[in-house]
Amino acid sequence: MDDRRKALDGLVGLTVAGAGAAAGMLVWAPYARRGILGGFEGEAEWDILWQGLPVMVLGGVAAALGTLCLVRGRWRRALAFGALLTALAVIGVTFQVLEGPPSPCGYSPC
Repeated sequence: MDDRRKALDGLVGLTVAGAGAAAGMLVWAPYARRGILGGFEGEAEWDILWQGLPVMVLGGVAAALGTLCLVRGRWRRALAFGALLTALAVIGVTFQVLEGPPSPCGYSPC
């Protein structure tokens, strides 16, 4: 019976991680469309794909698994996922992974 419980826990964790990854991709999609398809002077901004997608997918997985750990009362693991989510947020802000394409007017709004 213990083996079935472990298998069920693993399946739940995998499902939650997959849902978190999908949620991260859905949040990332509007930035990707604007950046890849609507770049300055028709140029694609591939940094949005190479930097933004991994940060958002890993962030979605970390948030989902951290929430699962909180629900189950595993505080140390939830704290670790919270630290990972904070590190990903710092990386995202530092590298401006969701900034989108540069505007045609430079840094000031048109």
